Amino acid sequence: MKTIEELLAEGVDGKRVFVRADLNVPLADGIITDDGRIRAVLPTVKALAAAGAKVVVASHLGRPKGAPDPAFSLLPAAERLGELLGAPVAFAQDTVGPAAHDAVDGLQPGQVAVVENLRFNPGETSKDDTERGEFADRLAALADVYVGDGFGAVHRKHASVYDLPARLPHYAGYLIATEVGVLKKLTEDVRRPYVVVLGGAKVSDKLGVIDHLLEKADRILIGGGMVFTFLKAQGHEIGTSLVQEDQIQAVREYLTRAKERGVEFVLPVDVLTAASFPDLKTKAPAHPNTVAADAMPEGEMGLDIGPESRKLYASKLADAATVFWNGPMGVFEHPDYAEGTKAVAQALLDSPAFTVVGGGDSAAAVRILGFDEQAFGHISTGGGASLEYLEGKTLPGLAALEN
Repeated sequence: MKTIEELLAEGVDGKRVFVRADLNVPLADGIITDDGRIRAVLPTVKALAAAGAKVVVASHLGRPKGAPDPAFSLLPAAERLGELLGAPVAFAQDTVGPAAHDAVDGLQPGQVAVVENLRFNPGETSKDDTERGEFADRLAALADVYVGDGFGAVHRKHASVYDLPARLPHYAGYLIATEVGVLKKLTEDVRRPYVVVLGGAKVSDKLGVIDHLLEKADRILIGGGMVFTFLKAQGHEIGTSLVQEDQIQAVREYLTRAKERGVEFVLPVDVLTAASFPDLKTKAPAHPNTVAADAMPEGEMGLDIGPESRKLYASKLADAATVFWNGPMGVFEHPDYAEGTKAVAQALLDSPAFTVVGGGDSAAAVRILGFDEQAFGHISTGGGASLEYLEGKTLPGLAALEN
């Protein structure tokens, strides 16, 4: 991939540079609750603006159904970008229509504009190559150069990610270059012991990466809602905990393969349970019970790993040289079920390992729980993209940036 450094060396003064960012930030009543993804693209936007480019930033947000939806407007993200840049940012209320062209035409060298949510146009996500290509043609009319810097979207074969780079001179931004460099450290010449921590709700979301990591990792720690499918696969009662019955046989096969390959598979020895899911809005006290993982009571669901499991997981991370963590250990949004996720984050900080937090909820948890982001080796902006990279898949957005 050609990088932004090469683009800056060639010169961008007065050129319209289209930056495909990932501004897919969480919103609550129109308020951004975590601006990490906006801050992640700042180095690229600042460097281009400082070099005299007319910077056109585009992104998706959420899953609107191919039509404008105020709930998914990028306006809050554009306003936050302006605050972080310390400079006005123009906002176009459409993506490729008159407002977008007016915003771009009105830019002076060094200025920035954000166009409305790419997914407001059905061509962005279309599976039809022609429809997607037509939308890419309209996007290309807004720019002279393309910079891909939305790592969280590179696993999608979408118009702005895959088709647009083919229509313009294209370069990788600072964020994508950093993300790829970090992920190579997890797949090529890995420092060992290599420990992987996987959490989150559904085991089906992680099957591909578990399959691939059984050939790479030395130790795999499992937490979150997905752990209960593993516990049931071992024959344990799990009460009313989340379980994917259709994945139990696959989980049994992975546990067998891990044993055959000498990969240590670590499951919690105790869990926190309650009769119902906690109220995340009021965060009212939940009064959880601590029970052995193999003796969960009927009528209760597991919502976090327990205190003995936290100690166990910390000990399994203490001697690691490389750690990849994707997915919280429990319902970290509620204070009564945040301790498992906190314990893993703290263990990563205490470890001398090269630590990578793999995007998504785990990256949000690091910020929400008050940890210093700079203390980790790397916090990824793309959970799904990171996982697919580690599965060995070809990511369309990265392939499109290659020459």
